[in-house]
Amino acid sequence: NIFTQQPNYFSDLDETLPTVLQVFNNILHKCGLQCEGASAEPQKLEEKVNVTPGNMPLQELKDIVLYLCDTCTTLWAFLDVFPLACQTFQKHEFCYRLASFYELAIPELESAIKKRHYEDNSVFADLWRRISHSRKKMIEAFHILINQVCLQPILE
Repeated sequence: NIFTQQPNYFSDLDETLPTVLQVFNNILHKCGLQCEGASAEPQKLEEKVNVTPGNMPLQELKDIVLYLCDTCTTLWAFLDVFPLACQTFQKHEFCYRLASFYELAIPELESAIKKRHYEDNSVFADLWRRISHSRKKMIEAFHILINQVCLQPILE
């Protein structure tokens, strides 16, 4: 494991986590949603957000779902192979932020995917498969975090 060979990578991970959290904030922003405490920047007055997952162009919805799917799969894979990183994730209130993101974004994205009319039904099937996979990987990542941060210390 590279983290045991180079312990300074933990500080690199610590510095990188705000960027990972920003990915979720960017998705919320593109969907016209805001997460509590997610942004330290005030919204510009001329920046009235009227775009929602339900009315955005199909290509933009596809891009968001693909981005989310890739992010969630990568996050889960990293925590699955290296659960010791969970302590660093917890320093950034990652469980809270992930749960807030999930609660705001997933129902909106699922609803938009279901309600949209598709010329090609395979596009619907692909989007639904990817949002379901994203949801599953978020839950699995959350489970790893809770297990490592809360349950394992009790058992030890």
